[in-house]
Amino acid sequence: MDDFKQGSVVDHDEESTIQRPRGNDKSIAANNNPLDGTSQADLLTSITTFVQTHSLPDLPLFQKAVLLPHSPTSIDSSSELTTNETLALQHETTHKWTQPLLLYLTILMSSLGALIQGWDQTGSNGANLSFLQEFGIADTPPACSVATGECARRTWLVGFVNGAPFVGIAMFAAWISDPLNDWMARRGTIFIGCIFSLLAPIGSAFAQNWGQLVACRILLGIGMGLKEVTVPVYGAECVPSSIRGGLVMTWQLFTALGVVLGLAANLAVHKVGAIAWRLQLGSACIPAVPLLLFVYFCPESPRWYLKKGRVKEAYRSLIRLRNTRLQAARDLYYIHAQLEQEKQMVEKSAVANRDDFLTRFIELFTIPRIRRATQASGIVMIAQQFCGVNVIAFYSSTIFVQAGFTVTNALAVSLGVKIAGLITTCFIIFVIDTFGRRALLNFTFPNMTWTLLAAGLCFLIDKSSDARLGLIAFFIFIFQIFYSAGGGPVPFTYSAECFPLSHREMGMSWAVATNNFWGSIVALTLPRILAAFTPAGTFGFYAGLNTLALVLIFLFVPETKQRSLEELEYVFEVSTRRHASFQIREQLPWWFRKWILRQQDTPEPQLYKTPRKSTMFKSSDADLE
Repeated sequence: MDDFKQGSVVDHDEESTIQRPRGNDKSIAANNNPLDGTSQADLLTSITTFVQTHSLPDLPLFQKAVLLPHSPTSIDSSSELTTNETLALQHETTHKWTQPLLLYLTILMSSLGALIQGWDQTGSNGANLSFLQEFGIADTPPACSVATGECARRTWLVGFVNGAPFVGIAMFAAWISDPLNDWMARRGTIFIGCIFSLLAPIGSAFAQNWGQLVACRILLGIGMGLKEVTVPVYGAECVPSSIRGGLVMTWQLFTALGVVLGLAANLAVHKVGAIAWRLQLGSACIPAVPLLLFVYFCPESPRWYLKKGRVKEAYRSLIRLRNTRLQAARDLYYIHAQLEQEKQMVEKSAVANRDDFLTRFIELFTIPRIRRATQASGIVMIAQQFCGVNVIAFYSSTIFVQAGFTVTNALAVSLGVKIAGLITTCFIIFVIDTFGRRALLNFTFPNMTWTLLAAGLCFLIDKSSDARLGLIAFFIFIFQIFYSAGGGPVPFTYSAECFPLSHREMGMSWAVATNNFWGSIVALTLPRILAAFTPAGTFGFYAGLNTLALVLIFLFVPETKQRSLEELEYVFEVSTRRHASFQIREQLPWWFRKWILRQQDTPEPQLYKTPRKSTMFKSSDADLE
């Protein structure tokens, strides 16, 4: 009952009983909608007990909320609804972006943390042009000797300095995020992350050697990682499912905005002298200030409150985040029912009858439904790091200078590329819940492949040609647009929503640790790869990795668009084998017939049946692990 959008999974029949899907799929039925098969009388008894047990007000409101019809077109048939309640419920489908101002302010404020991520990446981008010389670790002649291997050694050192935040996230922040979220909730964890994000850039600006700089950047990574884990989860738990993808994607939007602001700062200070790189790295502390000041003005996650048994606080939070009390009451009880079901699922499948860090971590790989989410989030997170964007994020200015641009022009072109990415991300916010996460990934990864390959081939053009610089910049520009439409915004949104609440912090910790571990590998190896492969070979190498990522996404990443966090239990009940088989045997031939043979009347095969029908999946016992 998370909302009344198209795609709801519950229907009332004429006898006011919620019907359990029929069929042979016992595993799916066991994890079905928690209210399935419950009569109207039992629902009223259950909601009365729930309200009285937790001393909640508005019992008649809760009774009315739990019996609401799920079809937006039939809402008017309920004579007990007021005009405002009826209009609000209908708007969930017809005006889905009509939400309380506080909901938007909550998402906006928490996503300020993403500014630091983007700002720091581009601070490093510009600082790489100068701090290497000051610390005596420049990795190109004449500052080092190729014959003695000094240049090769320094390329690894430069990669380590640039990748230090990723190391801090993968090794420390991602794993302390789970207990911190458990103890301090979402806002408290974000607050702690902001303290690191405020102090570490300032420390970087005053570093006197590369060792001190690495230490500060590892601390910066701890702050970044705490927010990377928490902010997307916080957003996913606060917003209605019909616009969840768009609002959670503000994390990526603010990352892109941080990239643009960081590059603008680089360009503004690059001529001030020897302290330019210090200003470029230190300026990343700016976005942490407003977030530190205002994060506690936002409501806490209602799902976190419910997980802790603090039902009254959860209800008050939902009242602030929904248009009407009726919607808040409906969502409160549905989330509660789903949590109870999740507890039963975990108790049945858990490796041990206890709830601690190690147990939840093991269960990421042992409980089938959670394992599939772990697998899918891992694929999209690794794909994001290996798609080639870090070549642009950390070294675009260096690459443009090597290609023949002046320092000023290199920074200006890098800024233009990132502005294009920001504009694209703004557009994707409004369509991600229409096109879907999986569709955007399947569309953008092949396009990132050919644009990277084309950019790399342009480095082979003779340096005397006037077209060389323009073509390199053009294809990198196009690559950034495609990245910002899929590979950039989707992974964090997807990972924040695919895990059940019982394992959401741990699952997001795994996803962020995976993302940043491989991000540190990319940052560490990039200087050496650029030196060994040249820019042309490097771009071609990452184009090949994009192709591999596309295959894995196509086979193993389910769609999650426009489903409540609770309804995703259905999606991840389908086995990995069944999902991959369906894509190869049915989805791929259909795509070929429609788009290559132009047979437009060919109906698209469906892995999931329309939720209003008797069963949600086209599957059998053999399809399930």
